[in-house]
Amino acid sequence: MKLWLPLFLAALVIAAAPVAEPPVWKAGAASAKITPEKPMWMAGYASRTKPSEGVELDLFAKALVIEDQRGAKFALITMDLIGVPRNLRLAVAELVKKEHGINPANLAINASHTHSGPELRTSKAFGADDVALREKEAAEYTTKLEETLVELVGEAMKKSVPAHFDYSTARCGVSMNRRTPDGKGGWNNFPNPNGPVDQTVPVLKATSAEGKEIAIIFGYACHCTTLGHQKFSGDYAGYAQQALEKTHPDAVAMFANGCSGDQNPYPRRTMELAQQHGQSLATSVEAALTTNMRRLKGPIRAAYREIPLAYDTLPTKGQLLEEQKSANKWQASHATRVLKRLEQEGPLPTTYPYPVQVLRLGNDLTWVTLGGEVVVDYSLRLKREIKDPIVWVSGYTNDVMAYIPSLRVWQEGGYEGGGAMMYGTHPTRWSDKTEEHIISTVMELRKAVE
Repeated sequence: MKLWLPLFLAALVIAAAPVAEPPVWKAGAASAKITPEKPMWMAGYASRTKPSEGVELDLFAKALVIEDQRGAKFALITMDLIGVPRNLRLAVAELVKKEHGINPANLAINASHTHSGPELRTSKAFGADDVALREKEAAEYTTKLEETLVELVGEAMKKSVPAHFDYSTARCGVSMNRRTPDGKGGWNNFPNPNGPVDQTVPVLKATSAEGKEIAIIFGYACHCTTLGHQKFSGDYAGYAQQALEKTHPDAVAMFANGCSGDQNPYPRRTMELAQQHGQSLATSVEAALTTNMRRLKGPIRAAYREIPLAYDTLPTKGQLLEEQKSANKWQASHATRVLKRLEQEGPLPTTYPYPVQVLRLGNDLTWVTLGGEVVVDYSLRLKREIKDPIVWVSGYTNDVMAYIPSLRVWQEGGYEGGGAMMYGTHPTRWSDKTEEHIISTVMELRKAVE
């Protein structure tokens, strides 16, 4: 009896032990430094009068490639840059399809929207001291960036191994709505504790069959505008990624900005605050990783569409000529730029090709990506109206062309409602049908990936 008892107990332990769940995905991730090697004009603030003066925190591009059991793939690219120029998205999507076999609908490129990175708009070096030089530098940087992004996707594919994907969320209190009534019927860019926010931190973790972390992908709806100086930096999102990669040395940490068009980090304006906000966000990610995360299973399905997003009533040539005489230098310079478009391109466009993308990762997660600086109303509405277990909404993806107001913000007006359009080359603000056009497209694409 004494001989058989230990064997009996051992058999019970083996029988009770959980069976290791085989991975249903493959995943690989890669990272590359994209900090400019020389001074460049910086993006994000019209008040700048000189190029960059060094590096505070290196900028990175990162790629994750996911493959399901049927062989379908999806590639996510994140960048510590202010935006995704349309020409960059088109070029990278074409090359990723050609070299790696991933369809454009299955590629998402998200920018953190740091205001401490290089200016990429090659058609207009906004406010630059030497426009021709800065445009040349931006074009050279963009060409090299395209090559880097395509190579990153290839490197991530080469590193691909059987993997699990697990999802959870936490919250972070760094952000605050930045639209505050000025008491005169307008709006100030000032912290509004009563304004709408989305402080959810979605977290997706990829782990190999052996338990080795491959990637940690996380999001947050907040402008990367803690800093305002002349040094390159990924701002709070860069510091959050740095902190996570320090505590998870095997993982590539990837930040995807959310619907943060009207969301700012507060307080701000110092490097120390950027570091604090980054650590706060990283701590929220760590909190999500400690929960009973939801394991994702099922196929990859993705749909992508560029919709003709309509402008409001276009200005006439006579109206633009009058605006050129305005005492408001920004309004006058905008009129000059639009008149130049009229001269060079003919009639002004009535619409813009706006990207909308829906990814279903397994049977639970629906990830909506939208172009532009989308205000927070979009994520709040989509998470209410899409009836899937998990809904993740990202802005700043596949093209960052302008602010994208909800109907509420459009009616209120102000910077995000249309005022910011005077700083670019768009002929006027968007139409009042913008929100419904975007939301209805998301719903159609969601049905297409059932």
